Amino acid sequence: MNKIIAIQSDNIKKTNIKTDTTVLLAKEAQSRGYKIVWYETKGLNFINSKVIVYGKEIKFFNDKRKFYKIKKDIKFDISKAKYILIRQNPPFNTNYINSTYYLDILTRSKIINNPTSLRNVSEKFYSAKFIKYMPPTIFTKNLHEIKNFFKKYKNIVIKPINGFAGKNILFIKKKINNKNILKYLKKFDHVMVQKYLPSIKYGDKRVFIINGKVKGAIKRIPKKGSNLANISQGGNAFETKLNKKELKISKVIAKNLSKDKIFFAGIDLINGYLIGDINVTSPTGLPQYKELTGINLAKDFWNEAKKLK
Repeated sequence: MNKIIAIQSDNIKKTNIKTDTTVLLAKEAQSRGYKIVWYETKGLNFINSKVIVYGKEIKFFNDKRKFYKIKKDIKFDISKAKYILIRQNPPFNTNYINSTYYLDILTRSKIINNPTSLRNVSEKFYSAKFIKYMPPTIFTKNLHEIKNFFKKYKNIVIKPINGFAGKNILFIKKKINNKNILKYLKKFDHVMVQKYLPSIKYGDKRVFIINGKVKGAIKRIPKKGSNLANISQGGNAFETKLNKKELKISKVIAKNLSKDKIFFAGIDLINGYLIGDINVTSPTGLPQYKELTGINLAKDFWNEAKKLK
């Protein structure tokens, strides 16, 4: 099989080179002699019993201002790629799901993360398997249940089950506005409702899991006046270690993810609690980890990928 890696991602022109994990993975693969074919979901086709993509062969550089060059546009039988990375950002919508159907057809290439598994592992609801490690949490679309939960815990957080990047999160601590909640439920359908953890002001921990192994973590602290630690929401990253409780939780989840054929994931912990975010669609944070520790987990990523069958 050719030394080609196909990366399904977003428009490369919109890439933030400073924070982008996909480019870090691509550059490491390139250093190992792989050609990189970058394509978007709109480039997928099924023609004459083959999955054909319209993409671009790209070469990456270490220059932050000009970090890539398009060598040529390419029409490519994706089954010729040794690895395929599914790395486009959420939302996890119909477009995302349809792309996994195309890739499900392939039998020879190693696909990270497994497309069937991506459909089956909800980034929020998957955490229901680990509810004992979480703060009080319910999943619902019922206003009455949300009001009961609020009455019991006084200060709550509501997140869309298919939410991402710290977007569309509600923090409720005074009273519930029925009209606003019903409007929210109509827009986002089922939600995760959780007791608010005040310790978020001290940050959360993003844990990196590769091939069933806990590889490291960063601490993300919200900017002043915010409850959101996501880097994309202005959070700042710091070096950190996992305590015994956090490592135990992370290993349990890592084992389950490996069993469910999720190779690369990021999970989020606050004060020793899993907060329900188990990122499998396009986990991020590796550039920050490298900058803080000097350890390039992209090397671990590809070393572990070689073990895949």
